[in-house]
Amino acid sequence: MYAFTKLAEQRIKEAMDRGEFKDLEGRGRSLSLEDYFRTPAEVRMAYHILKNADCAPPDLDLKKEIHRLDDLIRDLPDERERLRQMRKLNFLVMKLNVVRKTRVDFEEDQRYYGRLLDRLGSKKSSGDADP
Repeated sequence: MYAFTKLAEQRIKEAMDRGEFKDLEGRGRSLSLEDYFRTPAEVRMAYHILKNADCAPPDLDLKKEIHRLDDLIRDLPDERERLRQMRKLNFLVMKLNVVRKTRVDFEEDQRYYGRLLDRLGSKKSSGDADP
């Protein structure tokens, strides 16, 4: 076992010398392990195996995409593109609510829906064309 540890340390040192660890995500930030240790050990092991197999639950991938789109929409200058992305975002939220199979009161709210209706309503009333 000692030879294996020595070999592993040697390969890590070689990778460090090549600079392979310089652009790692979260570099320079401390790790928060509170949630990790709150999770029961057997569940942690299952999540660890799924993560290593690159098999994230579908609702997790959807949530990541929803957050990414939410950030994108805030920074879009073009209103047509923003509307298109809002529709996509609301579709993903609806899909997440179907996939998760939770009670209705725990479902995600569709984002921007109210603002979109207000904006479209004000344009139609003022005689402007739809985007």
